[in-house]
Amino acid sequence: MRFNCTAVGLVLASASMAFASNADAQYKSSAPGQPAIVKGSDQAAETGKQPKVSESARKEIVAFQAAVNAGDPAAISTALAAAQAKAKTKDDKYIIAKLQLKAAADAKNDAAIGQAIEAILASGYDIGAESGILYNNLGKIYYNAKAYDRASTALEHVLQIEPNNFDAMVMLAETRQSQGRTADAVATIQKAIAIRTAAGQKAEEAWYKRAVALAFNGKLPSAAALSRDWVAAYPTAKNWRDAIRIYQTSNGQGDDSLLDSMRLAQATGALAGENDYFRFTNALILKGFPGEAKAVLDQGFSSNAISRSKETFSQLYAQASTKSQGDRASLGAAATAALAAPDAKKAMVIADAYYGYGDYKEAADLYRATLGKAGANKDLANLRLGMALTRMGDKAGATAALNAAGGAQAGVAQLWLIYLATKA
Repeated sequence: MRFNCTAVGLVLASASMAFASNADAQYKSSAPGQPAIVKGSDQAAETGKQPKVSESARKEIVAFQAAVNAGDPAAISTALAAAQAKAKTKDDKYIIAKLQLKAAADAKNDAAIGQAIEAILASGYDIGAESGILYNNLGKIYYNAKAYDRASTALEHVLQIEPNNFDAMVMLAETRQSQGRTADAVATIQKAIAIRTAAGQKAEEAWYKRAVALAFNGKLPSAAALSRDWVAAYPTAKNWRDAIRIYQTSNGQGDDSLLDSMRLAQATGALAGENDYFRFTNALILKGFPGEAKAVLDQGFSSNAISRSKETFSQLYAQASTKSQGDRASLGAAATAALAAPDAKKAMVIADAYYGYGDYKEAADLYRATLGKAGANKDLANLRLGMALTRMGDKAGATAALNAAGGAQAGVAQLWLIYLATKA
């Protein structure tokens, strides 16, 4: 099963979410290898328990067995009806259903396999642990047949028997989605992730991807949080790009949040393609950070992510170069004046400029000073202090600052905290 988050260009293909019945491989192992009357079922072989054929149905069951072994569809149909008419005991019904399953598996007929499994489960014969396997296979058959309510019932039975059956849990999530119950589908995958994580094991990346895709496409408020969980578990550059774009799309952020999330994309190596570089550098120039814009463009040119010969970027580069001339050299005097000023505005502007030039220590000092001045936006100042300290490698300081960034900055601060946790 594949999906596409077209709104932000995500392609989150989930390899574990596509299910095929593989009837022959899945079901032959549970069918009798020898005539059922002689050997009995697999369950019997494991437990020593043997189903017993009643004398009243023996003739018809033997005839049905012979038809199944001969592979004659017409004879099988006739013999099955005759055997079912004679069957009175749980053992008879179970043996007939197992033979029915073998015939269906030999014919690679999923619908018939489902009917046979239903007959086994309805026989009343004690099949023990085999019931979980049968319900799981039944759920897959019904799912593939688009009988989602019946698939749901079967898979719920599996989870009653085996609460930690991840195959059934993820299959149930797909069933919920097909029923139009997206929130329940996401919650089911989250449960699988939580159980696996609690056991000290890493959950499948496909589970995270599928949960994120469902939540994002379903416009669920949990999409951004799920994407953070995903990138925390699998912090690749591509995953960072997707998580950041989900944040940007879901957050409805202003210019500041856009810049700070794009700065994170730069830090994680997640800037990719012309659109990323244009959005980021154009916003930097408009916000008055031409030196940082020039540095980002230089990075893009050197990595061949963008072309200097393309008019869009040559013009941006010319603007950034012109506007940044002499800028860095003037920061020292400007910083002194900003530190002496009673209000926070000047200190914040100069701190941001230092950050853009990669002078993170100077930026951090000014962000700290900003926090003590009148009119300070403490959430934004703490966020950018945390960003500067992250780039410096000060984990303790960065953690404290980022955790202090609330309000509109909380979402991007959480992303920076995840990045901080991945740094050596």
